[in-house]
Amino acid sequence: MQFDEVVSRRRSLRAFLDKPVPRVLLEEVFSTALRAPSNCNTQPWFVHVASGAVIEDMRKHMPARFASGDISLDFPYDGKYDGVYKERQYAAAQALYDSMGIARDEKEKRQVAFMRNFTFFDAPHVAFFFLPEPFGLREACDLGMFAQTVMLGLTAHGLGSCPQTALAFQSNYVREALGVDDSNKLMFGLSFGYPDPAAEANDCVTDRATLAQVVSFHE
Repeated sequence: MQFDEVVSRRRSLRAFLDKPVPRVLLEEVFSTALRAPSNCNTQPWFVHVASGAVIEDMRKHMPARFASGDISLDFPYDGKYDGVYKERQYAAAQALYDSMGIARDEKEKRQVAFMRNFTFFDAPHVAFFFLPEPFGLREACDLGMFAQTVMLGLTAHGLGSCPQTALAFQSNYVREALGVDDSNKLMFGLSFGYPDPAAEANDCVTDRATLAQVVSFHE
């Protein structure tokens, strides 16, 4: 695919086929993503990819732990959306639930849909992106550029993904399950695999702001 086609095709998918991605392809995607930019070439990121028996074990435990209130966050989740940002958030959520046939007042169904975050939307793989101490906001931007490069690489190979800040609410458990040192702080997770073409949730396409709304040219 051409680059602009890859970017246009990338979106957050929430249903995957029960078909593992070959290890050689995973290594190719993540190796290519290592070319992502970072401040002073510090490359402040670590990624742990769970598959097979490991992801199945996590899939069994994470929903119950979250539901019981066993929550641990490495980074505060205290951002507030107002104005146009709140409108975009609302529109995106509405588009997703509409694609699944869930009405706004069907709170129980919405909760079930949300909890699928913790079973990785049935994806055969999940990657956890960590920022090592003592890095902060500037290096978090570097980690985001690396993750975006991973997602574009997955798309280019016919795969799909869904970045999930929800998985960061289980940072202690994720470190324990994967044997990750406490000095590495969990930013978010990324479920990925072959998209399920029959899933209604994967039909959701969210709007984007216009070029004029976000980009100013100065000459």
